[in-house]
Amino acid sequence: MNITSLKDNKIYHVQLSTIKPSNQTVIVGRENLTVEQVVRVARYGTQACISDEQQVLQRVESSSNYIAEAVANGQPIYGVTSGFGGMANVVISPESAAILQNNLIRYHKTGTGNKLPLADVRAAMLLRMNSHVQGASGIRLELIRRMETFLNANVTPHVYEFGSIGASGDLVPLSYITGALVGLDRCYTVDFNGEELDAPTALDRLGLPPIQLQPKEGLAMMNGTSVMTGIAANCVWDARILLSLAMGAHALMIQGLNGTNQSFHEFIHRCKPHPGQKWAASQMLELLTGSALIRNELDGSHDYRGDQPIQDRYSLRCLPQYLGPIVDGIEQIAKQIETEINSVTDNPLIDVDNQASYHGGNFLGQYIGTGMDSLRYYLGLLTKHLDVQIAMLVAPEFNHGLPASLVGNPQRSVNMGLKGLQITANSLMPLLSFYGNSLADRFPTHAEQFNQNINSQGFGSANLTRSSLEIGRQYLAIALMFGVQAVDLRNYLIKGHYDAYQSLSPATQQLYLAVLKVIGKSPTADKPYVWNDDEQFLDEHIARITADIAAGGEIVQAVSELLSN
Repeated sequence: MNITSLKDNKIYHVQLSTIKPSNQTVIVGRENLTVEQVVRVARYGTQACISDEQQVLQRVESSSNYIAEAVANGQPIYGVTSGFGGMANVVISPESAAILQNNLIRYHKTGTGNKLPLADVRAAMLLRMNSHVQGASGIRLELIRRMETFLNANVTPHVYEFGSIGASGDLVPLSYITGALVGLDRCYTVDFNGEELDAPTALDRLGLPPIQLQPKEGLAMMNGTSVMTGIAANCVWDARILLSLAMGAHALMIQGLNGTNQSFHEFIHRCKPHPGQKWAASQMLELLTGSALIRNELDGSHDYRGDQPIQDRYSLRCLPQYLGPIVDGIEQIAKQIETEINSVTDNPLIDVDNQASYHGGNFLGQYIGTGMDSLRYYLGLLTKHLDVQIAMLVAPEFNHGLPASLVGNPQRSVNMGLKGLQITANSLMPLLSFYGNSLADRFPTHAEQFNQNINSQGFGSANLTRSSLEIGRQYLAIALMFGVQAVDLRNYLIKGHYDAYQSLSPATQQLYLAVLKVIGKSPTADKPYVWNDDEQFLDEHIARITADIAAGGEIVQAVSELLSN
């Protein structure tokens, strides 16, 4: 999904493209990479290729030559002719400069926890390539080519989920990638097309010899934000999908609640023209257009509804105002992630044009740490809103005539409907809100001899966000189940049968069908989605829908169609 801010009073244009394997090679070094390109390479095996432009290749070679000459001349450069971090006062002789780099890999082999998903590691390698081809890192093209070979041969180093504080970038995670690339030891392992191999064996199978790192190369490979940013890029993509699914779920729920479309009238949102708010209103208006289950009040009419309020409650009426900041926030985070994707993030950096090197701190992952903290916060807000809608759907006091807990068969007294499903949703929503707490402000000030005395926690925050998104997919699965049951029951009240397909807005028909297809059902006139409690196990339905969302399957494709304009 690409969200781009348009000028002046225009709204966001949102398009969710269902990612599939592509033959279109991603060229690294030619132009800035996008989140979508990262996802294509990381998850779907799109080939990645270093640009063959002579200027790109020459800059890489020139920066490597600069380091070689600096070492030969005994020039003081951090991490090249000095020790590391708090031990940077230690002078390293030219004879020991290469040994220093190889030792750097070894003493950072301290990761722990579970292995990172392979897609996140693949994203990290792509981003490391993209950083190094800018020619400011002092690294040989041969080493960059190794990442290209690994990606295209589907060989992925094993990396652990704990070990980086995001100060000098992802030192520990990147050390595992580097150790595997050079074949440093058999204790470094890789996934080789689904088979676990030690790194030297993998290199042999690829026809590559082990290599020794040259001065600066270990530091260049390990100093940087590529792992946390790779995870973050995948997270941004997933968050956009969940936002789109949430819009679809809301559209079903509004129809189930016999809500009005008046709250999304363009005039209202011209009067408060936040881009995200205007987008949410415009999209919801389109999602509801043509529905026989809503109250069509775009002409400004207001009808009394007995003991019910003349206007919808806030969770429906204020939907654009509530979702607007979430839409804007995700867009801002995406821009920051794409800037980081296309940055050089190691240290020191080499200015080949002026034959100088500069000590700095581009490796600090603060944009990732605060961005992922914010993304988790927005996910919590997103699901809190849906949780309120579910609460309205199940309560006869607020759902405008639907059965309590959306019971299907009213003739059967031993029938509790979606009561248990709501409890499960209620168990997930607080977790997502809790995960929304910040991590970036909880850093140890004494890290590494007080050298890394500010640190971003970007790696940890990105991993927490991945976990949050996994829970979020399960929550959205439940929300969609509630939406489908609600529209079936509403259709019975309006049309006298349970097949809601013909009464739904055209924009939500495919989503409705996709959810039913994934759980192995189809619309019927005589029964809603859930009729009797003993006719299905709803945990199986949650699992199927969640898996489909994670795979970008039927349901995501349906959402891509309904939010494609």
